Amino acid sequence: PLSVTLHAKSDRSFDFDVKNPPTSYLIRQAVGLEKGATLPSPSTVHGYIAPEAIYEIAKIRQTDDLMWHLPLESIARSVIGTAKSMGIQVREVPEEKEKEKEEDESSDSEK
Repeated sequence: PLSVTLHAKSDRSFDFDVKNPPTSYLIRQAVGLEKGATLPSPSTVHGYIAPEAIYEIAKIRQTDDLMWHLPLESIARSVIGTAKSMGIQVREVPEEKEKEKEEDESSDSEK
C-alpha cells in the first residue's frame, strides 16, 4: 500500500507524490505476519526481525521526502521503536526456530 498525495492546481492541472509504504507494513512483510499485536507487552513476543532487515527498511524510509536529511541510525531507531510497538523483537532468529524451519523445509522436499 502506497500513500499518494494529489495536488490540484487552479489551472486544472495536478501533481501527485507517491510515498513509500508505512513502516509497519514493511516490518510485517519482513517478519511474515499478517497483523501486529493488538496488545503488545514485553513478556509476549509475536515475532522476531533481524537487524539486517531493520537496516534495509531504514534505507527505504530514508528515500522519503521528510527523512532525507536524517542519519540512517536515527531512522533505524525509529523502525525499531515501531517494531517494539507491534510486539516484534529485534534480534537474530532463535536457533530452535531456525532448526524447526530447516526440518519443515526438508520434510516438504521429501514429499
